[in-house]
This record gives sequence, C-alpha cells and structure tokens, in this order.
Amino acid sequence: MSLTRDFKETIKARIDRDPAFREELLEEGIECLLSGDLEIGKPVLRDYINATIGFQELGSLTEKSPKSLMRMFGPAGNPQARNLFEAIGRILEREGLHLKVKAIR
Repeated sequence: MSLTRDFKETIKARIDRDPAFREELLEEGIECLLSGDLEIGKPVLRDYINATIGFQELGSLTEKSPKSLMRMFGPAGNPQARNLFEAIGRILEREGLHLKVKAIR
C-alpha cells in the first residue's frame, strides 16, 4: 500500500489546523531530548521546525546559519547543549510558550 500524501505535508497540514497538535509535537521533541533520546527528539524537532518557523527564520533568531541548524537537528548532528537550548528557547519565545519541567518517579 502506497501513501497518497507525503508525511511532511501531512504533518504541516495538521500543524496548520490544530494548535494543540503543534504544541504537543514541540513538547514531545523537547521531552525526548531531556530524557536522552536524541535519535527521536532531533527528528521530531526538525519536522516541527520545517512545518512552522523554518530554518531560515530560526537562523535569524539565533544568529546562526540555517545550514548549521539543519545539520544540528539532522541524524548525524551532535549539537552543543548551548546551541540546542538556544534554538529551543527561541522557538518557545516565538510561539509564546513556557515549558514547565516536572520530575516524576
């Protein structure tokens, strides 16, 4: 069975029409990173960035090269914590969101 619509187009369409999904996707990506699951967190955030702000605008907000940011969130990317959290901070700022971290046993 073949897909009739590209996955990234589907994500983009859902993000455009569903603000709760948009926030949940961002939250999920950040939660994965904080729990040490970079293999899931980076691609989730990359999809989020591509479907929302875009790497060009994120580059302007962080004063970093869009290509550098794309590599950072790519499969082989190994970002420094400072760069990663700066990008996440700018995204949250732009979205008007604040995250609250809570430890659960």
